[in-house]
Amino acid sequence: MDQLSALRAFCRVVEAGSFSAAAAGINVSHTVMSKQVRQLEMLLGVQLLNRTTRRLALTEAGQTYYERARRILDELHDADLAVSRHHAVPRGTLRISAPMAFGTLDMGTWLPDFMARYPELKIDLVCNDRYVDLIEEGFDVAIRLAREMPDSSLSARKLATTATILVASPDYLRRCGAPTRPEDLAGHNCMAYALSPRPNEWTLTSTSGERTTVTIGGSFQSNTGIALRSAALGGMGIAALASFIVHDDLARGGLVPVLPGYRLHPRDIFAVYPHNRHLSPKVRAFIDYASEIYRSTEWA
Repeated sequence: MDQLSALRAFCRVVEAGSFSAAAAGINVSHTVMSKQVRQLEMLLGVQLLNRTTRRLALTEAGQTYYERARRILDELHDADLAVSRHHAVPRGTLRISAPMAFGTLDMGTWLPDFMARYPELKIDLVCNDRYVDLIEEGFDVAIRLAREMPDSSLSARKLATTATILVASPDYLRRCGAPTRPEDLAGHNCMAYALSPRPNEWTLTSTSGERTTVTIGGSFQSNTGIALRSAALGGMGIAALASFIVHDDLARGGLVPVLPGYRLHPRDIFAVYPHNRHLSPKVRAFIDYASEIYRSTEWA
C-alpha cells in the first residue's frame, strides 16, 4: 500500500464529505477511493470513519489523524512551493476580501498597475465589511482594519496605519457651529458606523494625553464608511472616518477636521492569509506589492 496516496485519499474524503464526491474530484472510482481508506484503517488498526448510507463522520481517532495528516500534506505542499517559487510566475485567480471603503476607494486605484505587472493573474475582489472566514469561503488573502490582530491560525503582515478623523462639511459647521471640546458633540448630529463595537461612543485623546469618551447621537448611521462620507459631504453631520476615506476631501476642502486638537484611536491595516511558511507566488506577489504601495501613501 502507498501510504501517502492513502493519506491523500482519506483527507479528500473528509473534505469532500463522501467517497463519491472525493473520487469524482480526481476522476477515479468510488471503489478505489474506498479501498485506499480501508487499507489505511487496517494499517493503523483503528476505524477512522463512521459510514452510514447518508453521511460520513470522523471517529475520535479519525479526527486526530485527519488533523495530523492535513498538516503533513500541507508541509509537503509547502516544500514543493519552496523549491519552485523562485521560478514560478503568479498566475490563476487571486481571491481577495477587503472592507467596502478600502477596496472601493483605495485598492481600486492601484490594482490595475498590479495586474499589468502580472498579466497571467486574475483578480476576484469581494468588498464588504463582514468578517469572512478565509478558508471556508475560499479567499487567498484578506485586508483587515483592526486596532490589534487577535491570535489565530492566520498569518498577518501590517501594511499601514490609518488615522481616524472627525470631519464635517463647511456648510454643516456654518449652520450648526463647530464644537470646541468633546462634550460639545452631544449637541451635534453625529453619524455612527454601525459595525463598530460601540457605535454610540467616541473616545478622543487630547494632545496632552487626556482621554474623553462621549456618547453620540444622530439621525443617520451606516455599515459602510462610504455612505458616512457621502452624508458628511452632503452637510448632514459629523462623522469619524479613516484617513484613506477622506484624504482627498480634506485636501479639496469638501470636508474639514472637527476638534483638530483631539485624535481618535488609529487602526492598523493588515494583509491576512492562511498560515503557510511558503506563500504561493500569487499571494506573495500581492502582499509584496501592497507593502510597497503603502510605504509611501500620503494618508498613512
